[in-house]
This record gives sequence, structure tokens and C-alpha cells, in this order.
Amino acid sequence: MNTLDVILYFVTFYLTQCVMLLAVGIGTGLATGKPIADTLDMSAAPGGDALLLVTLFSSILTILLFGQFKWSPWSRQYLRSHPWGVAFWAAMLSLGTILPSQWLLEMLQVQMPQQYEKLFEQIMGKPAGYIVIGVLVPVAEEMCFRGAILRKLLALFGERRHWIAIAVSAVIFGLFHFNVPQFIHATAIGLLLGWLYYRTGSIFPGIVFHWVNNTVAFVMFHLMPQINDGKLIDLFHGSTRMMVMGIVCSLFIFLPSLFQLNQRMRKVAGKELGDRS
Repeated sequence: MNTLDVILYFVTFYLTQCVMLLAVGIGTGLATGKPIADTLDMSAAPGGDALLLVTLFSSILTILLFGQFKWSPWSRQYLRSHPWGVAFWAAMLSLGTILPSQWLLEMLQVQMPQQYEKLFEQIMGKPAGYIVIGVLVPVAEEMCFRGAILRKLLALFGERRHWIAIAVSAVIFGLFHFNVPQFIHATAIGLLLGWLYYRTGSIFPGIVFHWVNNTVAFVMFHLMPQINDGKLIDLFHGSTRMMVMGIVCSLFIFLPSLFQLNQRMRKVAGKELGDRS
């Protein structure tokens, strides 16, 4: 049943996006008098309001579904242990991945398709977009991909093959983003997010990691819009030396964060996974 459950969770998560896309498209079409086919083209939606609504409602629906059916079990047990040190180092770990991840994508010479860039700019350009991107999306995705999918995969593969479960869940997480750059980035951080869940049995550290990652992207989009279509070196005013120093400094954050988390996170036995949040 674990394999079927994984498929169920992924399909449900995907269908929530489709249902909300259709609902918003129909609602917008009725309100504006435009053909529904046109309103379903999110890349053509002025201002990104439609896309923002789709992401907002699909995230809320995901949280409600996975919580109501206990697909991603939730309790306060982990929070009662006061894991603030783990939360801090999870946040630092997230910060340490940002520049190296961008550098890797540039070295691989992969670029996000223009239609995805346009959609990204539409939702990030809205102040209300932070509530969706910075808060709701991290919670919804962690509930689905770690609290539900990875939990079942860990039960399927067992303790000795837990890294296979983590790797499979990371690839599934990457595939959901439907474009090569985000697939690479999401798969890489999916490995870290899976490790956080495996070691704690909770989605809380992953939500913190995810929140910091998305928050930095949102802040950079607004503070430095000139580099949104540029390269990493543009952030350092064209200086290769400064860029290399920035990446090295990121590694000096990333590696100690890994060490601290490894020391602070108590490994949770497989039978306990899913009983904590």
C-alpha cells in the first residue's frame, strides 16, 4: 500500500493545482467576459492576480486535505522539545545553499523557460505574493513531499535503505517543478529536506529551511530587480574574485550548519516517523 499511497499523495497534490487553475479561470472568465481558454493562460494574465489566487487556494486546499486525512500527521510533540537550535541551523543551512546552487545552475548552462520566468515575476511582484510563496507554499510542500510521500517511502524502503527513500522523494519533488533549472535545485535541496525529516521525524525544520529559501528569493527580487534576468556575477558588480569569495563564504555557512544539525538532531526510529510534527 505504501507505493499506492505515494502515488495518491502526488496525484492529489497535482490535481489541487489543476482544480484551482480551472476554478480561477472560470471565475475570471465569468467576471471579465473573456473566453475561459484565455483566462487559463497564466502567462498572459496581467499583474499575476490569477496566478496568485491559484497558488494561494491550491496551497490552502493541500494543507487542509493532507491535514484532515492525516496523510501528513501533525502534533505538537516535536515543538514541545524546543528545537530552536535545530531551527536556527536549518535556516543557516538554507542560506548556505543559495549562492552555490545558483553557481551550479550557471555552470550547467541551464536556463528557466521564459514562460516560467514570466509566471515567477508575476507572483513575486505582488506584495501579497510573500504570504503565498514565503509561508503557505513551504507548509503545503513539506506536508506533501516530506510529511506524506517521504514518510511512506521510509516505511517502504526500511531503515537500512533510508537514503534511497530520501533520494526518491527528492527526485519526485524536483520533477513536480516541471522545468530543468528548478528540477536541479529542488532535487538538491530535497535531499537536505529529506535528511532533516528523517533525522527528526518532523516537517518543522524543513518548513524553516523552505521558508528561508523562498524568503531570500522574494527579498532579492524586490531589492535587486536588475539581477533577476542576469547572472550570479552581476550580484558582485562583475567581479569574479568577489563572486568566488561569496561562494566560499556560503560554504563556510553550509558546512558548519550541516555539522551542527548532525550533532543536534536525534535520529528518530522508523516506527516513530509520522507520530511527530
